[in-house]
Amino acid sequence: MRSKYFRMICAVSAVMMFAFSGCENVENAAESSSVPESFSEPDTVTEEQTDQQITDAASEDTSETSTEAETENTQASPESKGNIYDTDGRLLVYSTDNGGSYLRHVSDDYAVSLANIITTMSDGYDTAFDDILRKGDSIVLTIDAEIQKAVYDYMEANNIVGSVVVMRTDGSIMVQASYPSYDPNAVKDQKYDEELAWGKCGNKAFQNYEPGSCFKIMSEVIADKHGIYSLYDDGEWVYDDTSIVNWDHDTNPGYPIPERSLSSAFINSSNIFFAKAFDQIGGDAVLEDLESIFHFVSPIDCDFGEINNNVEFYCEDDVRRTAFGQSYVLTCPLYLSALGREAVFGDMVRPYVLESVVDTGSPDRIIADGSLSNDVLASIPSEYRQNLLDGMLGVAGGLGIYLPDGYTLYAKTGTAETWLGDFLYITGCAKNANDSGSGAYDHKVYNGSYVVVMNVQNPEYHGFSFASESARLYQGVLNCVVGN
Repeated sequence: MRSKYFRMICAVSAVMMFAFSGCENVENAAESSSVPESFSEPDTVTEEQTDQQITDAASEDTSETSTEAETENTQASPESKGNIYDTDGRLLVYSTDNGGSYLRHVSDDYAVSLANIITTMSDGYDTAFDDILRKGDSIVLTIDAEIQKAVYDYMEANNIVGSVVVMRTDGSIMVQASYPSYDPNAVKDQKYDEELAWGKCGNKAFQNYEPGSCFKIMSEVIADKHGIYSLYDDGEWVYDDTSIVNWDHDTNPGYPIPERSLSSAFINSSNIFFAKAFDQIGGDAVLEDLESIFHFVSPIDCDFGEINNNVEFYCEDDVRRTAFGQSYVLTCPLYLSALGREAVFGDMVRPYVLESVVDTGSPDRIIADGSLSNDVLASIPSEYRQNLLDGMLGVAGGLGIYLPDGYTLYAKTGTAETWLGDFLYITGCAKNANDSGSGAYDHKVYNGSYVVVMNVQNPEYHGFSFASESARLYQGVLNCVVGN
């Protein structure tokens, strides 16, 4: 997987070539052949394997003696690869024979909404699970293709350039939508393409940028841990020929605030409070807490790839600005979904998309379990959880968002200054009252919570200056997700 520096360079190079003609339709590469549209619900697991066994099985030489289960499996040839299905058995990716060479296709109904997260061209799931698929086995994803399409269509209809990630409580990814995308079945050369992976049509949910005030989810806990509950907040902190300002420094007549509370600083998103807090705590202690409590410093190995955040301190000012998600802080919406889960339930779990491995000839037969659910990576100490929950409830209360009965919204907004301009984030969780955070996802019925991260990269189109102003767009995303 790419290093954090390579991914950052790719993102920078991508914006240098922002106009990408490959997003436009071209002549279809090949006609689709008859393929199964879906499979029925699996009845039982016929063979249990651990995650390590899945990895080992995928890496075995295909010439070696097959196990009994492999012998029974009606495998496609290695060149054609196995199929990819969504959580409800909808066929997403398959191969066709084009005169002896095989072409990969995404089912027409979901082609555009899935292209930049699933195809080899975009370095997506078809690449991430290549070892399994080339053995002839097929895979089932935790993605719900219908909800994915609904979210993507909503983004397209409202011109939301950016991404939406929806994660269930156990870490399974339900939606990973990125707009704009492209028609993969209209691209003749179906090999990896740098622009399709990282350019205008690339997967923005997996690209690193400054997170802005969503970072304060971590800053609030770190300040609480170090006993910083009240600070002088003058709205504009001037020092060393530079300054840090709050978003409302020129409109709020209440400044200075002699004793701003930690709760007020979080709900009202004070940059100065958290900058001063990190200044007191010091860079070494901040990095230690970021890693031990939030797994932010070291990579996170996921089944779909590696999440690499970035945080660097070259001077004291970097420490201060890190507290509100600026300076040399980079992360992606996929990480923010894991962070949002931890904020509400106390534990960060590893995001994943592989639900199971199935028989290509009989896809209702599971031959191996998928990735481990509820795989805890880090935890917020219990004594610091309630203050964060109260703060996120306070932020959500100011957004004017409505959810069905039985759900409560916890949220944090973030306005980030990036090298592409301002990006807006809302990291939230529609928490089901009956969800304790310990259950595993069952594709037949799910009554849990949804962590929903929305990233808007074109706020100027919508006339937004701050992330809170994008709440109506976030409401539309939630309407596509909650209750489905």
